[in-house]
Amino acid sequence: MTNSNRVRIVESADVSGDAQIGDGSSIWHLAQVREGVRMGENCIVGRGAYIGTGVRMGDNCKVQNYALVYEPAVLADGVFVGPAVVLTNDTYPRAINADGSLKSAHDWEPVGVTIERGAAIGARATCVAPVTIGAWATVAAGAVVVVDVPAYALVAGVPAHRIGWVGEHGVPLVAGDSDGTWICPASGDRYIESNGTLTKEVK
Repeated sequence: MTNSNRVRIVESADVSGDAQIGDGSSIWHLAQVREGVRMGENCIVGRGAYIGTGVRMGDNCKVQNYALVYEPAVLADGVFVGPAVVLTNDTYPRAINADGSLKSAHDWEPVGVTIERGAAIGARATCVAPVTIGAWATVAAGAVVVVDVPAYALVAGVPAHRIGWVGEHGVPLVAGDSDGTWICPASGDRYIESNGTLTKEVK
């Protein structure tokens, strides 16, 4: 485990000696970071959060209090995971096999959630693996995601569906002066929508 002067791990946290924690990262009270985790620089893992075996996290990620990030989730740089979020890893969960025997690690194959750069998952949302949350997308609080979310999409509901678009500042985009054009009110950046996808206009 990397635990230099530039890594803060409070005494009550449970961090595997096999985990790699990047410089500038903080792991707070009662959080658990399992074996094989690879965490980038300047990450924050909040109180009571769980980071499962072998999870990959990029730089500058925030996993808020009591979030559950089950393996084999992959979080890119700058991902925000809100309080009490759940990233699942079992498509067909059962405690027992059909013969009544207790399931073991050999009786199922974990599948992960992938969250791309800059995306944000709101409080108490659930992402049901295997799904991919596109770059800079926002999942609203309490949503249940069961299909992939495009980059820049704003999704909400159960099951989650797209209700708008957001820019890299996280602010909902407003319609521009021509069809398929969207503008960020915070930055003035322009985005182009085509066939259900959004791309940022190059200046």
